[in-house]
Amino acid sequence: MSVYVIAPPAIAALQIKGSTQTFPVRRIFCVGRNYAEHAIEMGSDPTREPPFYFAKPADALVVNDADMPYPPASKSLHHEMELVVAIGTGGADIAVADALKHVWGYCCGLDMTRRDLQNEAKKTGRPWDMGKGFDHSAPMGALVPAAGIDPSKGLIELRVNGKVTQTSDLSKLIWSVPEVISNLSHLVRLAPGDLIMTGTPEGVAAVQRGDVLEGIVEGVGSVRTRIV
Repeated sequence: MSVYVIAPPAIAALQIKGSTQTFPVRRIFCVGRNYAEHAIEMGSDPTREPPFYFAKPADALVVNDADMPYPPASKSLHHEMELVVAIGTGGADIAVADALKHVWGYCCGLDMTRRDLQNEAKKTGRPWDMGKGFDHSAPMGALVPAAGIDPSKGLIELRVNGKVTQTSDLSKLIWSVPEVISNLSHLVRLAPGDLIMTGTPEGVAAVQRGDVLEGIVEGVGSVRTRIV
């Protein structure tokens, strides 16, 4: 039995709807610009360029409708509402036709972004890590098992203080959930506990302290947090 020189970190986990069990989270992968309208609003070409990815640390999770602290070093915190895929069976070089067999469940998530830091990193050709992977940057709702859920269609929407800011449909994903899983599995070996945030539709915008964010994905559930 290993003896650590410091206390090991707690395991990040998602609650499971209707269960006392939780889903341990290993890694959080995020797909960039996966809705055409969002690609356009970010100044990019919405054609089917190969998917690209960035990551958030597992301990960036904010769960159980907890508050999200406004992050330091930023004056432009943006919301990005997303469908999240939870991998239950790992693998590499997964075929598109087999991809959904590797999914344990789905949930709603927010890819919170320090847009000013991200934009500065883009201009200088530097990594986005501090714009995307900061503390508390991944609020997520309860996970639901995959059985009976069709990730190819359904309303995805975010309200800020009761006002709709993002609304679209999963059918508008440039790269579908099975395609994303397959593509990512050719870059890394996926493992149980990995999460994939599948991209955000148009309408991303800045939020302030005191704002309440409430998002839904039809047939999956919801996510809620308050910026403090």
